[in-house]
Amino acid sequence: MATIEECREALDQLSGNLARAESGVRGAAAFDRSLSCHITDLDRTFTGRLQDGRIRVDALVPGPPAEKAQIRLAMTGDDLVALVSGDLKFAKAWASGRVRLEAGVRDLLRLKSLL
Repeated sequence: MATIEECREALDQLSGNLARAESGVRGAAAFDRSLSCHITDLDRTFTGRLQDGRIRVDALVPGPPAEKAQIRLAMTGDDLVALVSGDLKFAKAWASGRVRLEAGVRDLLRLKSLL
């Protein structure tokens, strides 16, 4: 089972990947939205923002997110690490229910190009 530290490192790596992405992908990520990532097996939630093509983590809180972020992710720590490392494809994980993504329709359409 992935640790909280490994999950934080995965989010930092994802943020770096977004920042280094080609202009089309980076442009799709260059919007300002609140973000939460609930690590279900550890019952902890990273909260922050997707802003300027980067993920900024502001806090780690126990349990599911207290407030509804504009973009909400939920998955196990192992799945987060596997997604970021490329060992797990987002579409397959989402279709099988291993990863939950909730957002407004407009945000989902923009995120589609990132995933």
